Amino acid sequence: MAHELVIVLDFGGQYNQLIARRVRECNVYCEVKPFTTPLSELKAMNPIGIIFTGGPNSVYLEESPHVDPEIFTWGVPILGICYGCQLMAHTLGGKVTEAQDDSAREYGKTETFFDTVCPLFKGLPESGISWMSHGDYMAKVPDGFELVAHSNACPNVGIADVKRGFYGVQFHPEVNHTEHGTDMIRNFLYEVCKAKGDWTMGDFCKSTVQTLKEQVGPDGRVLLALSGGVDSSVLAALLAEAIGERLTCVFVDHGLMRKDEGDEVEAAFSKWNVNFVRVNAEERFLSKLAGVEDPQEKRHIIGSEFGYVFRDEAERFGITKQDFLAQGTIYPDVIESGKGDADVIKSHHNKLLPAEVVARFKDVLEPLDLLFKDEVRQLGRELGLPEYLVMRQPFPGPGLAIRIIGAVTKEKADTLREADFIYRDEIAKAGWDKQISQYFAVLTNCRSVGVMGDGRTYDYTLALRGVTTNDFMTADWARIPYEVLDKISVRIVNEVPGINRIVYDITSKPPATVEWE
Repeated sequence: MAHELVIVLDFGGQYNQLIARRVRECNVYCEVKPFTTPLSELKAMNPIGIIFTGGPNSVYLEESPHVDPEIFTWGVPILGICYGCQLMAHTLGGKVTEAQDDSAREYGKTETFFDTVCPLFKGLPESGISWMSHGDYMAKVPDGFELVAHSNACPNVGIADVKRGFYGVQFHPEVNHTEHGTDMIRNFLYEVCKAKGDWTMGDFCKSTVQTLKEQVGPDGRVLLALSGGVDSSVLAALLAEAIGERLTCVFVDHGLMRKDEGDEVEAAFSKWNVNFVRVNAEERFLSKLAGVEDPQEKRHIIGSEFGYVFRDEAERFGITKQDFLAQGTIYPDVIESGKGDADVIKSHHNKLLPAEVVARFKDVLEPLDLLFKDEVRQLGRELGLPEYLVMRQPFPGPGLAIRIIGAVTKEKADTLREADFIYRDEIAKAGWDKQISQYFAVLTNCRSVGVMGDGRTYDYTLALRGVTTNDFMTADWARIPYEVLDKISVRIVNEVPGINRIVYDITSKPPATVEWE
């Protein structure tokens, strides 16, 4: 069955996939296309609506991305967001200029007032906080448009040509900071585009399984880089559904796992009808990391070494250049590793495969790379995965190497393993394990003076991290009760040699990232 489709036309905005995710949350199928996509291709897709994304450019500059005005003649509703709003105004006869004073520029949380008669704001409160990000100003809106939202500084925060189904907002409704932002997108889909809402994650599951069958072919084999985390486990289930016994899952135990985690992963996957291989490579990885302190260098070393292990295992199992490597890459991995012109925040190990390793396979399969963490969990449930796997704590591929600040040694890894186990154990005992999206310990490179048994100590400071989030693109620090933190601190200092001080990280993302490195 063909589903209704909304196209997100990407003009370089950092939230393009987040817009698509909000559309999917409203049970409408969505695809992101670059603004350079030929109009004939877009029209042939027969969309019920189009969303123009934001972007870093100014529409009045010749080199900025533009759109053929023909798109406005199709009779298809269009929602423009930030740059997309200004592009709509510019193309249809309005005027956009550089803001002449600071009062016309708006960034961050801004009180905004809405005309709730407008279909885009139907059923919403008449005011709320929206997330602004614009330095240009619409000096003149096109003929036929009405002003439907404003702020104290800007009279045309929202514009609408209801008759033609064209709407524009100069804020980001897709981000969590905008109150009722998803409701605005839902109104665009259901009130304006008249969507039926006939798409589900179950549909994505079926279509992805079918796509994988076609990609791999009737005889192709796949080597899956399996970490035992949520993402790779879900991908394992997808591939098992698509190609069955032609899947080989390789779990690399690099000696930087959490306490007992390697054994737990092996026990979990021994129950599956897949070819599961555990590679014990602690000495191999630790020797490569010896003396390395820079976090990016550590990530590059681990990412490369993972690739070489997969190459070795592929040769051992007779997987040829006509076969595939699969990875559980998800969208936050792609963004933080630097996508397009995006800045590299931190390179994720599954984006660091050496070229000669990639060349060893016909292709690298990453079918989850447009999904967010909670969507991957939802997909896992569709595939029938047990809840303990679906809700498994996120754990980075480089493991404890990026939770040890400075050089990595086996002794430091063992120390951190024990401290992290106590932290997670006490969080679970207190019933907070279901309330915190991710929590872990970090062994800092800071040593300080303490006193134990009337004697002086000079040991490491351990940092505890806990965050709450839906999509891991933004996150808030978890408000763990003091009495729980107290139990954790007392146990770690008493039970783990080498640690004499505990601190708790109360920084959100942004400005920090979830991990320390």
